[in-house]
Amino acid sequence: MSAAAQATLQVRGLVKRFGSIEVTREVDLDVRPGARVALIGPNGAGKTTLVNLLTGVIRPDAGEVWLGGQRVTHDKPEQRVRRGIVRTHQLNTLLMESTPRNNVAIAIAERDGLAWRTLRWTAVWRDCRDQAFEQLRAVGLAGVADRGVASLPYGQQRLLEIAIALSLRPKVLLLDEPAAGVPSSETHVIQRVLEALPEDMGILIIEHDMDLVFRLATEIVVLVLGAVLRRGTPAEIAADPMVRAVYLGQQTR
Repeated sequence: MSAAAQATLQVRGLVKRFGSIEVTREVDLDVRPGARVALIGPNGAGKTTLVNLLTGVIRPDAGEVWLGGQRVTHDKPEQRVRRGIVRTHQLNTLLMESTPRNNVAIAIAERDGLAWRTLRWTAVWRDCRDQAFEQLRAVGLAGVADRGVASLPYGQQRLLEIAIALSLRPKVLLLDEPAAGVPSSETHVIQRVLEALPEDMGILIIEHDMDLVFRLATEIVVLVLGAVLRRGTPAEIAADPMVRAVYLGQQTR
């Protein structure tokens, strides 16, 4: 199988129930190398549940998840990360008392199977920090690499989460509302970073900011009540009367 095929995320017939409530209903999804897929839908549509299923945080009641032709349905979250499925979270999961450089360096050490707590002041830890600085430079955070994370504006904290995710070398990057809480005047910074990601990396983005979605996505999947209502190009989704009725309304351009 080619390297391109190995980077493909495939979902077939995914079902998740909480008691008698079916929150994910027979979902099929493909994220191919280089794809920029946006997952949209009203609150309660099941978007974050779907991401949790893809990353192994919760297990499906039916269906399969594949990466590069290999089934990962029953893999644990850390196994999926090693295979190349990496996510950011809707709410920050940063080490707020530390620095951006250390946050990324810890992720790099864990990626490489290093016991970072025992590496302080060693050459190996310095190498992790050097790699971290280069990753921070790539997302525009080099100037704040050694500041306290808690002191950073929220937009920069969101960029730091993306930097940590990228340091794990994802094949497929799942972004759960990367612009949530970021002032609209600053979302262009996040857009610029996402546009500069490697062309062979597949991206699935959950986002309520429709301007950002329509600027970034090559494909949009509309989820309603846990099921896929429509999928298509941004132009097709914007023009779809059913999508406009149940979700977009006046949000379309």
